[in-house]
Amino acid sequence: MPITEFDLINTFFTQQSVHRPDVALAIGDDCALTSVPHNKFLAITTDTMVENSHFYPNINPRDLGYKAIATNLSDLASMGAEPAWVSLALTLPKVNESWLQAFSQGMFKILNEYNVALIGGDTTSGAVPSITITAQGFCDKNTVLRRDQAKVGDWIYVSGTLGDGLAGFHLISDLYQSKKSAVNLDEEFLIQRNLHPIPRISLGLTLSRYQLSCCALDLSDGLVGDLGHILQHSGVSAVLNVDHLPCSRSLINLYGREQAELLALQGGEDYELCFTVPDHQKAFLERYLAPLNVPYTCIGRIVEKNPTENIIYQRQGKMVDLHISSFEHFK
Repeated sequence: MPITEFDLINTFFTQQSVHRPDVALAIGDDCALTSVPHNKFLAITTDTMVENSHFYPNINPRDLGYKAIATNLSDLASMGAEPAWVSLALTLPKVNESWLQAFSQGMFKILNEYNVALIGGDTTSGAVPSITITAQGFCDKNTVLRRDQAKVGDWIYVSGTLGDGLAGFHLISDLYQSKKSAVNLDEEFLIQRNLHPIPRISLGLTLSRYQLSCCALDLSDGLVGDLGHILQHSGVSAVLNVDHLPCSRSLINLYGREQAELLALQGGEDYELCFTVPDHQKAFLERYLAPLNVPYTCIGRIVEKNPTENIIYQRQGKMVDLHISSFEHFK
């Protein structure tokens, strides 16, 4: 007898260890019922991952489950939100129980880590596998981080290292297309950076709680493109110091510093935070961010709106001419 949709849900998606008091009713009814704390906004984000656009068919389903959740939690982190709940819409051509078991294990691994409850969703049959996650969390009404709050004179920071996600994607692509049969330690590091991004929840919460920043976003489509959203919404421009870009040792080992810088500017799927810090708050970063053990780097400054160059690039204090594009879904 074939497995039904409800059998699938009960078997793979109801056995979770997170039980939150703000969830009155979760999986099993037409809607989930939840409550939002007083004086908080409910932050909501939705992302879809489609086979051959966002992942290859041979991806380990455990990695896919983990990444699908991590990328959405990264969106919440960029708003200074504490994650609370997710829902899942899963489309598959057929039911593969071993695949579903590994996928759900990957999901619950990260959900448990951040105390996030799966509260509902949908499963359906379709020609192309796709995963849609809606994640929800709470942010303080007075200190939420937004793209439109950058001010002239703010310093521009990024967390972690940049360019690893795109480099890892290229390596995964080469393995899938059999252009490579094995990887070395540096290549494996970059692949894992792509498959297992770290949502910077604690960083976003700290930036918001101590009002170190009021402007942030996560880097999913590349630094240049994503920073461009801040500049557009805030009506400002930026000066970026290319030689200050944080690049991992593995990225530099494989590509050299110059190419690593280009990957850091253009690359997507890093899921690090880019945030601006007013000059009067810069001195407090070390005090409040040191306990997080999250690397962060100042890479430039917000300046008055430039009518011809949205981003001005510098290397060692001198202007350089770079033409960088970022990822676009519908090119």
